[in-house]
Amino acid sequence: MKIGLFGGTFDPVHRCHVAVATQVRDRLHLDRVLLIPSGDPPHKPPDTLAPAFHRLAMVRLAVAGEASLEVSELEIQRPAKSYSIETVRPLKGQYGPGVELFFLIGLDAFLELPTWKDAPSLLRLCHFVVVSRQPCRFAGLRALSVLPPLDPAALAHIDSQGQGRLDIPLPGGTSLILLALPPCEASATDIRHRLRERLPLSNLLPASVESYIMQHRLYQEASDRTRVEG
Repeated sequence: MKIGLFGGTFDPVHRCHVAVATQVRDRLHLDRVLLIPSGDPPHKPPDTLAPAFHRLAMVRLAVAGEASLEVSELEIQRPAKSYSIETVRPLKGQYGPGVELFFLIGLDAFLELPTWKDAPSLLRLCHFVVVSRQPCRFAGLRALSVLPPLDPAALAHIDSQGQGRLDIPLPGGTSLILLALPPCEASATDIRHRLRERLPLSNLLPASVESYIMQHRLYQEASDRTRVEG
């Protein structure tokens, strides 16, 4: 069995999150993809994120009806800050040695891998599926000390869209899988801004998620304060 792990704040989950999950599922023939919303981070200012229970509910709505997309509460149930290694290890134990785990991540986030807790161990526990994210380029992976030497010509080829996938074996028996996916314009930061300013959302959200946000008046506090004070 092959299972994808797709973590994030999902604040809010939008159509590009769902598109990445389904495209990776289909291209790698994954049996399922777990979307794993992060919990409420400790020691952060209030209102930095929408409450975890809202973000969890929105992810559930976004994947309803999507075959093989599931939601995990693993990180939300943790009272403390959750590191990726502390998510992958229990899942590896839960599913056993017969299951391959594929960690889905955008290229921009993966370029920060050397700063992650116990990154070398994480690379040995699961495959990493790194999806393209403009304006970052796969050539930047050559600077990561936690990776083996990479072929610059192969990276340039996928950067130029000469190929859609590049598989790189890693020393621990896992793989680094680079995928060039079609660009997707949705951004959680932009969506939150549009909601605060009452701007059109232009189908950036699944309809059920947009309805949930409106029903619970999420991400709209700044505009409300402006109207009251103005």
